Amino acid sequence: MTLLAIGINHQTAPVSLRERVAFADHSLPGALAALRGLPAVREVALLSTCNRTELYAVAEDDGRALDDWLASHPDDGAAFGGHDLRAYLYRHQDDAAVRHLFRVATGLDSLVLGEPQILGQVKHAWAAARSAGTLGGQLDRLFQHAFVTAKRARTDTRIGANPVSVASTAVRLAQASFARPSDAAVLLVGAGETIELVARHLVQSQVKRLLVANRTLAHAQDLASRHGGVALPLHEIDRHLGEVDMVFSATASREPVLTRAQVATALAQRKHRPMLLLDLAVPRDIEPGVATLPDVFLYTIDDLERAIEDNRRSRREAADAAEAIVGLQVSRFMETLAASTRVEPLKRLRAHGDSARADVLARARQQLAAGNDPQAVLEFLAHTLTNRLLHAPTIALRQAALEGDHELARASEKLFPQAPGAADPEPGTGQADDER
Repeated sequence: MTLLAIGINHQTAPVSLRERVAFADHSLPGALAALRGLPAVREVALLSTCNRTELYAVAEDDGRALDDWLASHPDDGAAFGGHDLRAYLYRHQDDAAVRHLFRVATGLDSLVLGEPQILGQVKHAWAAARSAGTLGGQLDRLFQHAFVTAKRARTDTRIGANPVSVASTAVRLAQASFARPSDAAVLLVGAGETIELVARHLVQSQVKRLLVANRTLAHAQDLASRHGGVALPLHEIDRHLGEVDMVFSATASREPVLTRAQVATALAQRKHRPMLLLDLAVPRDIEPGVATLPDVFLYTIDDLERAIEDNRRSRREAADAAEAIVGLQVSRFMETLAASTRVEPLKRLRAHGDSARADVLARARQQLAAGNDPQAVLEFLAHTLTNRLLHAPTIALRQAALEGDHELARASEKLFPQAPGAADPEPGTGQADDER
């Protein structure tokens, strides 16, 4: 079996490609079922965030079918505008796959170094796979160990000190723009975790006016009530877009929620006073063509890469300590995995013995119940159980002798040392009498 980690992230692919392989929560069960149905795939989990889409799997081969599946999502021929997604994929195997997941869960592979949201997203991927029935023992142990590693890294280093997220970075960028939140009317589009974090940071910045729009009005009302904002249904954005100076958007929509035409109309209403738009969604919520409008400043998730470089440098020392913890935990997990592999034959041997004992014992009890002589039944039980247990090893050793397999013969001497006074079996014996 091979342990695999396959995917794309903000380091290997632009947002225009990442958004094509982003999976909404409602699509995870179907995607996981399709992945589990691929040849040789035994376990699989799918992690999809704004910055990455990754498959973690246990397969009987090199898992190339997983590459093909991901590259064909969605399955329309022009999905990637002529790009072959395989050119942007990274693949990690066995201990490298373990290291990758541990680094992801710890925040060492994030756009914002050490950001805290990713651990919750990894836990969500694990829970989704478990719910879909695609998580087996090996992947389950891997994810559980990843959670322990992430917790230890955040406890023992400063990688988690003063948590920074994409949301907080976006708000800091807004604070440095032409209109500070304290002087601005701000529209939030969406009501998920990212927008929740944006709202918190805006309130801390004493935002002047806060509007929250969402497809489900009840969710917008809930978020707005917690942060002193006003809730709107998504279809009423056009009525209020011209009133706001900033827009933060992060929905799960696969189609843009703000078009170039909508923003152009809002700018005309504002007499071309500038607007700042921050698209934190993957797939993108705001049409890329909006960036061509005058008086508009549009930033996507990829643009934040430059804005957070200072944060990455300041956290490098803590990251080095966290990397050491990850390395130690990778070694421990691989040792545990190797140990479990070594005991697997013992489990099979024990299960075979237990099965033979239960079967022969049941037959002996039937003979006793039928009134057979107890001494004869004991002889039957001992003779049949011995033959049942030794039948497969006897056949294997006979075949090894014919083929000159001396290694198996030497191993058998360790497994079955001859007892004092025991005689060699007669030629041709070893087949269980009750199966002749």
